Amino acid sequence: MTRTIQQLFDLKGQVALVTGGSRGLGLQMAHALGEAGARVLVTARKAGELEEAVAQLKAAGIDAQWIAADCAQEADIHRLAAETLQRMGAVDILVNNAGAAWGAPAEDHPIEAWDKVMNLNVRGYFILSQYLAKHHMIARRKGSIINVASIAGLGGNPRGMNTIAYNTSKGAVINFTRALAAEWGPYGIRVNAICPGFFPSKMTKGTLEALGEERLAQHAPLGRLGDDEDLKGLTLLYASDAGKHITGQWLAVDGGVSIVTGG
Repeated sequence: MTRTIQQLFDLKGQVALVTGGSRGLGLQMAHALGEAGARVLVTARKAGELEEAVAQLKAAGIDAQWIAADCAQEADIHRLAAETLQRMGAVDILVNNAGAAWGAPAEDHPIEAWDKVMNLNVRGYFILSQYLAKHHMIARRKGSIINVASIAGLGGNPRGMNTIAYNTSKGAVINFTRALAAEWGPYGIRVNAICPGFFPSKMTKGTLEALGEERLAQHAPLGRLGDDEDLKGLTLLYASDAGKHITGQWLAVDGGVSIVTGG
């Protein structure tokens, strides 16, 4: 029998792992998955912020846990994945969200900063996805991987934004998503990407202050920045059976900025 729309979006009985889940976009996505019924495990580097995030999730009635880990370090990523599987029993949904940015003119961009951004934003996504697929998802013939990219990965920047490593990393995430989806589709693993525009967060605070929130909002056809609800719908679509025939795709959640900037 064909399922109802409520049944297709229902995540009861599933487990979601969200990196960079202690605040901002990651925490918003954790809320979306938990509100749909998933058990959620969030990870980030700082235990104190994770404790606060889990308290917030539990206050919303969500079954949530945390593990502190550095998703730029291979050993820490493997520990995170193994401990999550041991503790939760499964990972049905992986949200690769942990990320870093660095602002500097390309000609003066420190190489160590380039490596920091690439290690977390690209290498970390691959190592965690690889481990969970190899040790869990492939054998189960199921899984949904959601990679957080950015509209910065679609092209260049407005004048005054010098984030060459970040843009490059997010462009890589988009094609990583497509390549992985093609390779792992036969195993029933879906891989999709979200490309957020400007959302107020700790990472974007400096940019928003430098360029002005109002000015950036005016560049969007919808005339505003993203808020603490705007990623929920797409996250749930990608994660649930409502999106079971969607893989290898990216979608911008940016108020329309990318349609007027050529992204």
